[in-house]
Amino acid sequence: MAFGMKKKSFFGRLQEKIEDVIFMRPEIDEDMLDELEEVLITSDIGMDTTMKITERLRKDIKELRIKDQDGVKDRIKEIVRELVDKGEEHRICGETPLIILMIGVNGAGKTTSIAKLAHRFQGEGKSVLIAAADTFRAAASEQLEVWGDRLGVNVIKHQEGADPSAVIFDAIQSAKARKIDVLICDTAGRLQTKKNLMTELEKMYKVVAREYPEAQRETLLVLDATTGKNAISQTKEFGEIAPITGIVLTKLDGTAKGGIVITISDEFSMPVKFIGVGEGMDDLKEFDPAEFAESLFE
Repeated sequence: MAFGMKKKSFFGRLQEKIEDVIFMRPEIDEDMLDELEEVLITSDIGMDTTMKITERLRKDIKELRIKDQDGVKDRIKEIVRELVDKGEEHRICGETPLIILMIGVNGAGKTTSIAKLAHRFQGEGKSVLIAAADTFRAAASEQLEVWGDRLGVNVIKHQEGADPSAVIFDAIQSAKARKIDVLICDTAGRLQTKKNLMTELEKMYKVVAREYPEAQRETLLVLDATTGKNAISQTKEFGEIAPITGIVLTKLDGTAKGGIVITISDEFSMPVKFIGVGEGMDDLKEFDPAEFAESLFE
């Protein structure tokens, strides 16, 4: 199992609440479905997605003539799996050279996710370089350097307040000269306005396209699962200014409600590529839709 020993805490208490609704009621009826709706909504699943789940469940119960609680449980798992499954989009690009732009607000776990990704690529035998292009956050470069030293990965940086695109430019030249497989770029998580952030990201994309057109590209949005609805609003805002190819969802280690995975996958049609289930370097796991759905009932 991809979730290892931490699988039990993956969904927080969502699975317990769903099982309570299903198995503590004497029969399958509208009251049960109403209670299920309430549980889903209070577990960071949006109203539209919740209604989609319960309406589909209501339809399946009738058409498939589901008469017992185990049947209801199996249908919920299948519905959730279908909502979160984006096929091959869940996989990170396997071709090299690869440039990954990491975006997300400060505090979401962007820096540690970069380190964990670097560690993961190293384990696959790939060479890695990190660009510290979040030049507007104090100590961001220093934090990456600490991780770089631990991993034996070089970090390209400029002084605080420098042009982020200039850091990307220098990192690309270094990556090309050293024939690096994967260049991971930290980017500014928050500037004064959305317009400033969009301008900075656009400049970075232009530098990448001009200086390294043959490289594969990924733009990963890092979200803190414990922030619930805030993470959903961040997905909307960043999705308006960046070509996001996938989500890295951090802190799914028991404190998050878990439903945010379903909402993001459904409402934004974005693939979750990685989930953080702990603080260890190996606790950034590839997202598996089937195992995620199965974890509803452990």
